[in-house]
Amino acid sequence: MILGLSGPDVLSLLRAVGATLAISLASIAIGCPLGLGVALLRWAKIPGLAPLAAVYVSLVRACPAATLGLLLFFTLPMAGITVDAVTAGIITLALITSAFNAEIWRAALLAFPKDQLEAALAVGMRRGLRFRLIVFPQILRASLPALFNEMTYMVKLTPAVAVLGVVDVTRAAVRIGASTYRPLPPFLAALVIYGVIVFVFVQAQRIAERRLGSHIIGRRV
Repeated sequence: MILGLSGPDVLSLLRAVGATLAISLASIAIGCPLGLGVALLRWAKIPGLAPLAAVYVSLVRACPAATLGLLLFFTLPMAGITVDAVTAGIITLALITSAFNAEIWRAALLAFPKDQLEAALAVGMRRGLRFRLIVFPQILRASLPALFNEMTYMVKLTPAVAVLGVVDVTRAAVRIGASTYRPLPPFLAALVIYGVIVFVFVQAQRIAERRLGSHIIGRRV
C-alpha cells in the first residue's frame, strides 16, 4: 500500500494522472502559440483585428473555467460540432491559457527595445526575418518565467473541467475518498502528484532558461 491506498486506488490515480497531463499539455501546446498570435495582433495595432483581440482577451480572462467548459460542451453540438468531454476540456483550457499568455507575450513585446527594430529595418531586413532572428528569441527569454508559471497554473486548473465528466487527479481522489470513507490518503496522494508535476515544470524552466541564454550569447559572440 502507498500512502494508505490499495493497489486499485493507486492505479486509478495513475490513470487520472495521464488524463491530467494529456489535457494540460495539449492545452498548453495550443494556447501558447495562440496567445502569441493574439499578442502580435495587438502589438501590430492592425485595424479591426487589434480591438477584437483585446475583447477576446478580456472576455476569456473574465470567464470561469467551469462555466466556459460547460458553455462549449453544450453549445458546440448546436453548431454541428460534436466534442467529447476531454476535447471540450482541452479547448476550454487552451482558450483560457491563450488569453493569459497573450498578455505575457504583449508585455515582452512592449518592453522590446525599438532601436533594434530600427537598426534591422535600416539594413533592409524583412519583417518576418526581424521577428524570427531578433524579436522572438529575446521576448521568449523575457517571458519564460511567466509562461512556465502559467503552465503550472494550467495543470492545477484541470479540476475545473471535472464538471464535464473528465476524471482528473482531483476527481479520482474524490471518488476514492467517497468509496473508502477515508478522504485523507487520496488527497495527500493527489498533493504529492501535483507537487511532482510542478517540480518537473520548474526544472524544465531552468533548463530552458540556461539553453536559451547560452544560445543568445553564442549568437552575439
